[in-house]
Amino acid sequence: MKQWNGWGDDQNDLGMDLSASTLKYLHQLIGASTPLPDATLEQVLARVPASRLPPHALVSLDAEQRLRHARGQSLPDWLALRSGEFGVFPDAVAFPKTSADVQALLQYAQQHQASVIPYGGGTSVVGHINPEAGERPTLTIDMTGMNQLIELDSESQIATFGAGATGPMVESLLAASGYTLGHYPQSWELSTIGGWVASRSSGQQSLRYGRIEQMFAGGRVETLKGTLEIPTFPASAAGPDVREMFMGSEGRLGIITEVKVRVTPVAEHESFHVIFFPDWNAGLAAVRAIAQGKLQLSMMRLSNTIETFTQLKLAGGGTAVKLLERYLALRGAGDNKTMFTFGVTGSKAQCKSALALVKDTARRHGGVGTGTVLGKKWEHSRFRSPYLRQGLWDSGFVVDTMETAIDWVRVPGAPAVIEAAISGALAAEKEAVHAFTHLSHIYPQGSSVYTTYIFRCGSSYEETHARWEKLKAAGAAAIVKLGGTISHQHGVGKDHAKYLPLEKGELGIAAIQGLVDVFDPQGHMNPGKLLP
Repeated sequence: MKQWNGWGDDQNDLGMDLSASTLKYLHQLIGASTPLPDATLEQVLARVPASRLPPHALVSLDAEQRLRHARGQSLPDWLALRSGEFGVFPDAVAFPKTSADVQALLQYAQQHQASVIPYGGGTSVVGHINPEAGERPTLTIDMTGMNQLIELDSESQIATFGAGATGPMVESLLAASGYTLGHYPQSWELSTIGGWVASRSSGQQSLRYGRIEQMFAGGRVETLKGTLEIPTFPASAAGPDVREMFMGSEGRLGIITEVKVRVTPVAEHESFHVIFFPDWNAGLAAVRAIAQGKLQLSMMRLSNTIETFTQLKLAGGGTAVKLLERYLALRGAGDNKTMFTFGVTGSKAQCKSALALVKDTARRHGGVGTGTVLGKKWEHSRFRSPYLRQGLWDSGFVVDTMETAIDWVRVPGAPAVIEAAISGALAAEKEAVHAFTHLSHIYPQGSSVYTTYIFRCGSSYEETHARWEKLKAAGAAAIVKLGGTISHQHGVGKDHAKYLPLEKGELGIAAIQGLVDVFDPQGHMNPGKLLP
């Protein structure tokens, strides 16, 4: 069973407690901190009010189910889960097994004037699944019972899944027939294929397999106006693409129940490598050349100097790290070095060719190769970062992230601008913040910019939340000023909704609202999300 107040399941023990050297490093950077007390499950259960919805065969009114479906994994959600101050709980949780069940639940919600929240893995970091306060009761529909591989068309390479299939389920079911979807967001262990479509997700190996918009071929959506079947075409010039209406729709138009995706045969070979560049500009020039040259890699990630230093420091500073640092310095990658992690995936011949081209490009920009040892460490820990929040929290620290995507002309200075805005947001309180950045998805046109920041807990949950609000606002303002999207891969939800008009414009927002009004004129579907 999933943890009720954190990431992962109750049996997970990934050893993410902070080491003595990591604690010392954080104390030097931002000072020692005191952890806040956690509420117990029993304490929170006592606060769950009586449901305002009547019984139904597909619906649970159980207090613990309602608690476990009340929040996602954003920082405000984390603080609510830890403090026990949820504010609002769903009135009921439903567990459909079929599309017909979902349609029946929508009619039940409409009959009883309830709001509806679709729930996949509960991994949202921007408030997608949080019930709104108000007179209407809330029905949360948990889709994880709809997790089957319904059909695999090996000739067209299209697989049809129930929308509640999680990342491990998708890959396991496809692997049995020699295929892969290749979609690996950091939330892969828990998030669902329907959620990926609804939030317009991006996976770590999107260079090879594409973002979810390249994978999503069609499917089925249950709406308050009836069932919508989205057929699959290789391509079409027949007007606006209906698929696009539902990618990133975040449950405002209906509930995606079946997802048809384009799959790929499992690759013959895959490996991950690390190259260090002497500085940020050299690393940027190299990865831009690789992206615009369209070299056949499966993933690229470029850490800036601060993140590179932080990662090596958090590795413990043992003999192996010291030897690596000495070797890199001798080769010209000293104090200002940046770390470039990349993957090659495909046939052995394709991988050999791609690796040779990358190494040639890297040499021309002063790159120093270190083989696959560090690449294997990245591969092994690629889904572990969300667990680090627990280790930091237990020591009195808070970690969160912000991300955007911008054109190459603005990429070079963007990390410094975003980091400076976040790091200085608590200056009036004389609180230090440690911020560092990497490019997580790299395109010919530009790149994502992904910033992580760590700060100390306040003396109370309220003070900690207030600190986060200042940090989030400062980072978002910097992103908007840079001309970046408010979200490259996290979606809009509630936390980003107020920034959407700056990106879509007044007419664009009106068009989205018009679409919502067509499918949901009374505003039952996930209100308060996506649109301001």
